[in-house]
Amino acid sequence: MRWILDPFHFEFMQRALLGCLLIGFTNGFLSAFIVLRRMALLADALSHSLLPGLAIGAIFFGLAPMGLFFGAVSAAAMVALGGQLLSRSSRLKDDTAIAALYTIAFALGILLLNYSRVRVDLHHFLFGNILGLTDLDLWISYGISALTLLVLISQQRALLLTLFDATVAKSQGVPVTRLLYLLMILMVLAMISSLQAVGVVLSLGLLVLPGATVYLWCDSFDAMAWGGGVIGMIGSCAGLLISYWTNIGSGPAIVLVLGLLLLASYLFSPRYGILIRLLKPKHLHEESLARWRS
Repeated sequence: MRWILDPFHFEFMQRALLGCLLIGFTNGFLSAFIVLRRMALLADALSHSLLPGLAIGAIFFGLAPMGLFFGAVSAAAMVALGGQLLSRSSRLKDDTAIAALYTIAFALGILLLNYSRVRVDLHHFLFGNILGLTDLDLWISYGISALTLLVLISQQRALLLTLFDATVAKSQGVPVTRLLYLLMILMVLAMISSLQAVGVVLSLGLLVLPGATVYLWCDSFDAMAWGGGVIGMIGSCAGLLISYWTNIGSGPAIVLVLGLLLLASYLFSPRYGILIRLLKPKHLHEESLARWRS
């Protein structure tokens, strides 16, 4: 039993666990909006586009958290706005424009890291190391979490109307475009808060896996949002402890735990689980309907 309690004796692990609680819940709560809006590919593009901003922050400010923060925000904003500008001023579609820009940005970030005035471990930026959380990192995560949850809860009705039927939302005076940009901003902020935990490459996992997991269990949005927050929090803390006990990276461990929870939901969810549906006896009416369709 001693090996279970050992991690809680160290200050860096206590700080990392607090970071996992904040980051996991915030990303999990936001995950419901991203899954329902089908923004996963956009989130992937924006997560990769953070790297050149981190590189520029490292060049001018070293590894100061605030320098990295503003650099990452600026890079993501440039890719998002540049994608919109490119698609509207050419024949390229939104997804093509953003994919092209984020690929260029990611390559540029790797190149720029070579010119940093401090020694930067690319592996650290790509896959994270939550054990390196500082007090300032925690305050940034706390501020982002508070802002994200406050905005999402206060704007939940308008956001839901926008996600499910933008046309009806516009007819009722809802600023659809503004809300979608707001959701994109919150998504970037959530990614930045989770960079230390899972890095640029794996931050998408924290933003998609919790919501996708709960989506296989229920049809209620409130349950999906709050349940996603709980799943994200539990998965992040469990991944951190597993990384400590097995001496593997915290980022891969967190994402793999969340991936296993998604797999379990896919197989065993009482409503949408594939095994449950295969084992459940079919009603005679369903069998007749199936024969009629064939």
